[in-house]
Amino acid sequence: MILLRRLAGVSLLAALGHVIFGGFVRISGSGMGCGDHWPKCYGYWFPPLDRPDLVIEVFHRYFAATLSTVVATLLVMAVLRRRERGVSGRGGVLKSAALAFAIVITAATLGAVTVNYRNEWWATLAHKAVAMSLLGTLCVAWIRAGGMPSLSTISDRLVSDTTVRSTTIAAALALVTVMMGGMVAKWAGAAVACTGFPLCGPESLGGAAQHIQLTHRVLAYVTAVHVVMMAVWIMRRREHRTVTRLAGIAASVVVLQIVLGALMVLGGFPIVIRSLHQATGVLLWVSTLALAYAARRAQHPPAAGSPVGAPVRPRTPQMAGAAA
Repeated sequence: MILLRRLAGVSLLAALGHVIFGGFVRISGSGMGCGDHWPKCYGYWFPPLDRPDLVIEVFHRYFAATLSTVVATLLVMAVLRRRERGVSGRGGVLKSAALAFAIVITAATLGAVTVNYRNEWWATLAHKAVAMSLLGTLCVAWIRAGGMPSLSTISDRLVSDTTVRSTTIAAALALVTVMMGGMVAKWAGAAVACTGFPLCGPESLGGAAQHIQLTHRVLAYVTAVHVVMMAVWIMRRREHRTVTRLAGIAASVVVLQIVLGALMVLGGFPIVIRSLHQATGVLLWVSTLALAYAARRAQHPPAAGSPVGAPVRPRTPQMAGAAA
């Protein structure tokens, strides 16, 4: 299981880096650096690196190939070790690895569609949705492989139903906000439609672009309030230590996301801040998804000595009292 945990961790980091770098590709205007050629770049697997936009785009493709190789390796090793404890069955690593590989294939296909349609907003948004799904799946695979060992043991502080619900809502809000941010980035004029903060300001563009930008901001504010209040509530109750730590991380990321959003708008939309803003958005999705899954896993850890996918240990009245 140690090898699978390491492979899942490497896959998750590779996917995270690839998605964040993909945001830089878009922000720097390099998405069509290879024209409408795919998978080759102007007929070459290794084209002459004579333009910055071409360099950025082709390295993004190499990054994607590396990620695909790592995820494929994770799946092959999971299949070979399927008889080991916690690999196959419900809640095992194998299912997550297989789903991650299927998503990688889908992402590659959508990458070709995006290029062929010259980065239309709907194609880019679909590609982003698949990328977010891959991140979530690999995060789950890493946790199932033992990435958070404390979640696989019975704790004297179980997670309450309220925490499970609130963390699930946080992950859903984060995903919708990130996807709306992707639409803001691709819809003509939406990224710079509002010149003020926290509202749009008097010199804003108006029209559909402004409405899209405002919708993204409202979602971001709602997400921030929910995540911070949820983290405070979890910390005050002193629930499972891993869940508490993840809640603190998610709250820190969402606050940083709002700060970077303000700096981006008030600073005239510099590329560096825009890149950091989209990167923290991705980190927010991963942190809230990890939090939501960890909360469910901590609430129903597997019985001692049983496989990860085995029926969960039922909560006794004594356990329920400890969680209250």
